[in-house]
Amino acid sequence: MAEAERVIGTPAIDDEGAAPAEPVRGERKIVALFSVALVAYLLDLGSKMLVVAKLEHHDPISVVGDLLKFEAVRNAGAAFGIGEAYTVFFTFVAATVIVVIARLARKLYSGPWAVALGLLLGGALGNLTDRIFREPGVFKGAVVDFIAPANFAVFNLADSAIVCGGFLIVILSFRGLDPDGTVHRD
Repeated sequence: MAEAERVIGTPAIDDEGAAPAEPVRGERKIVALFSVALVAYLLDLGSKMLVVAKLEHHDPISVVGDLLKFEAVRNAGAAFGIGEAYTVFFTFVAATVIVVIARLARKLYSGPWAVALGLLLGGALGNLTDRIFREPGVFKGAVVDFIAPANFAVFNLADSAIVCGGFLIVILSFRGLDPDGTVHRD
C-alpha cells in the first residue's frame, strides 16, 4: 500500500503482504536533539571566547543600568559558586548527563522532549568544555560566567540552556508527555 494511502495508526504492509512486527511510530527526533544541542553549545562557546578576549580583566559593562551587567567571573563551583572544592564531581555529573541523554536519544519520538534534552545536552557540554580545558587544569577548570543580574548569581549561556531545558522537562512531565511520544493522564 502506498505511504500516502495508509491510514494513520494502522501498520504498513510490506511487498510480501505481511505487517511489520511493531506499528509505525513516526520519526525519531535525534536530529532535532543534536541540532538544538549544537546551537546551544556553539552560542555558549562563542560567548565565552568573546568574554575571555574582550571582558576579562576589564571593568564590567552595564547593559541595563544597575539591573544587568556583563562581568567576567571564573566559577569553579556550581550555581552561586557553591562547592568550589568539588569541581571534579561537577565534571563527572556533566559527563553522566551527556551519556544519559545520548542513550535516551534512541527512544526519543517527541519534538518538545528533543528541544528540552538538546538544551540540557548543549549546556552540559558547554560547562564540561570549560571544566576540561580551562585553568587550573583538566577536570578542575573554572567555568566562565558573565551574565550578572543585580542581586543574583553570575551565570552563562550554558547555565541558561540547562535551566530552560530543565524547566521544559518539568512542564512536559506535568502535561503527561513522555520522551517516546506517548501521553499519559494520571
